[in-house]
Amino acid sequence: MQRTDSLAAASAYFDGGGFFADLQRRVAFRTESDTGAATPALEAYLRDEMIPPLAALGFSCEVVPNPVAGGGPFLIARRVEDPALPTVMTYGHGDVVSGQDAQWQEGLAPWALTVRGERWYGRGTADNKGQHSINLGGLAAAIEARGGRLGFNVTWLVEMGEEAASPGLHAVCAQQRDRLRADLFIASDGPRVSAERPTLFLGSRGAVNFSLRLRARPRGYHSGNWGGVLLNPGTVLSHAVASLVDARGRILVEALRPPPVSEAVRHALASIAIGGGADDPAIDEGWGEPGLSPAERLVAWNTIEVLALGAGSAARPVNAIPSEAVAHCQLRFVVGTPWQDLQQIVRAHLDAHGFSQVEVAVTLTGAATRLDVENPWVGWARESIERSSGQRLDLLPNLAGSLPNDVFADVLGLPTLWVPHSYPACAQHAPNEHLLAPLAREGLRIMAGLYWDLGEPGRAPWAAGRVSPAAPASSSNS
Repeated sequence: MQRTDSLAAASAYFDGGGFFADLQRRVAFRTESDTGAATPALEAYLRDEMIPPLAALGFSCEVVPNPVAGGGPFLIARRVEDPALPTVMTYGHGDVVSGQDAQWQEGLAPWALTVRGERWYGRGTADNKGQHSINLGGLAAAIEARGGRLGFNVTWLVEMGEEAASPGLHAVCAQQRDRLRADLFIASDGPRVSAERPTLFLGSRGAVNFSLRLRARPRGYHSGNWGGVLLNPGTVLSHAVASLVDARGRILVEALRPPPVSEAVRHALASIAIGGGADDPAIDEGWGEPGLSPAERLVAWNTIEVLALGAGSAARPVNAIPSEAVAHCQLRFVVGTPWQDLQQIVRAHLDAHGFSQVEVAVTLTGAATRLDVENPWVGWARESIERSSGQRLDLLPNLAGSLPNDVFADVLGLPTLWVPHSYPACAQHAPNEHLLAPLAREGLRIMAGLYWDLGEPGRAPWAAGRVSPAAPASSSNS
């Protein structure tokens, strides 16, 4: 009974075709959640694909309805070896974005797992069916290698609405706080920094989507007859946006700029290279906050992005002053940003710059989180992952994108570790989404090693990492 046995069992699961067969079935479930309604496929995925393998590993499972109308259900699965033992919580989501069936390459389809070289194509292969299937396989390998035991308890939460902004997740976790009580959180989502090396990230940037709109009049008017005497909403709104962020992407609203990058975060990001992959876009030099490295601008700083901008008809413009204009914007932010006050901050800023007629509406919000990079769990996880993979690890204080990690870090009060098994060019949310087979195999071994090491007496920092869910810890910016 050795650590190598756990890794060998994970490799055998992949090499023998078991992982492919499991993922093939799971991809076939059309579990789109961004349609505005909870389809029967969402609950079927939990009952037919999640419960059977979890029950076989000794989990007790319950499907929990969503308290939000139209939201997908949840699965809470618990494996208790001894109530006195510590508990690790893990998470995944079985829902996916729309298939976009007609846009896939010839011979590919979102609901069929198709192999082309090292790429396994299908909706959810990267986000998130492939990733939580890797974690389930790694857990099974560790249980097999230890003769049916782990040395700790496990709670697994699967949601079916992450791609629809996780409706009901906060409420369910608050309602089920006692059943979800744990000592550590480990899960997988998002991409690695690159396909070449494993990544560990400790939280995520938050996001606030907001819209600026200027309604000047009920209809458009001929630009030859009225140009020069009627306010043009497109012109005014473009200047309003320019007052928020300059021509090089630097945020101009002082209250929406983050705290200075700490030395601990700067040190963690010093060796992180952004981009450079075959399918990655070229980074624009001089864009964003000056004085920061690309990794610091992406991971440790805030950005305001214009997601869509409209006035009149861009597809078929006419000689008319448009009646209104709209800019759909987004603030991506790190811990320490007063994001809850964004509407008031932007409103006051626009008023001060002469744009009082521009409306501000917040449409979507998600908090930022970041576990302290010096938390004992971080060094422990780094050592385990590097030992299993034989490679240096990329450590991100937080993911540049957003995840519902605040539920686990703040509501449940857990130290959070994320080990992604995808890579930046995986085409998640787009046609031709895929999983790289070598990363899947390596991910299985990494997770089998992590689960093994958690059960090794005296190796895991359970005491140092323990946080009571009854008294949630605040997110750290160190």
